[in-house]
Amino acid sequence: MRQFTEVTLCHNSMNPDFEIRRLLDVMPASARMATKLVSKPEQPIVVHCTFPLPWVRDRPIWINFDLWERLSRPQRDLLILRTVSWLTGVKWFRPSLYQGVLLAGVVGGIVELVQGDPVGMIAAGGLAAIAGTQIWRSNRSTQTELDADDAALRVAQRRGYEEPEAARHLLTGVEAVAEIERRSLTFTELLRSQNLRAIAGLSPVGIPDRARQN
Repeated sequence: MRQFTEVTLCHNSMNPDFEIRRLLDVMPASARMATKLVSKPEQPIVVHCTFPLPWVRDRPIWINFDLWERLSRPQRDLLILRTVSWLTGVKWFRPSLYQGVLLAGVVGGIVELVQGDPVGMIAAGGLAAIAGTQIWRSNRSTQTELDADDAALRVAQRRGYEEPEAARHLLTGVEAVAEIERRSLTFTELLRSQNLRAIAGLSPVGIPDRARQN
């Protein structure tokens, strides 16, 4: 299977402020409001963000621009779109069974606390914990990762890329980042790469539905 690697070597150091402004123009307006791009030259990772917790308002994306500049511009475009799509795609509060169970557990726990019923408090707390765990898992599933890729490709098409072209740039960007960081692709990245190959027309094999549910 043919591997694509598009690493651009730059002789001049990238200006982080200029690149941040450029990336903000690439990002959708909703992402510009919800996230913040931050230069972090000391980190060994090209681009990094943490899983957004419901009580944390800020959603920073840290970029090592010394490593970032080794990627081609299309790769950088698709990687930033994918990162913000993942960050803004994590939803803790949206109508669903588990959100309802979580809310019921929290409210029930407050009621039992007021009434001084320790058994009821434990039961309500356990219910809320189970629901919260399910919400956490659903936000970190393989399907969520693939959805973030799809969302990035949709935005990229509004920025002038064709879908197969955008998929190829995201695919080679994922591979190039792993090469720059001197590591192997993770299992999730391998699944994403296979899915992107199918979208790019580089492979007739996509991701089985069973694998998407993991």
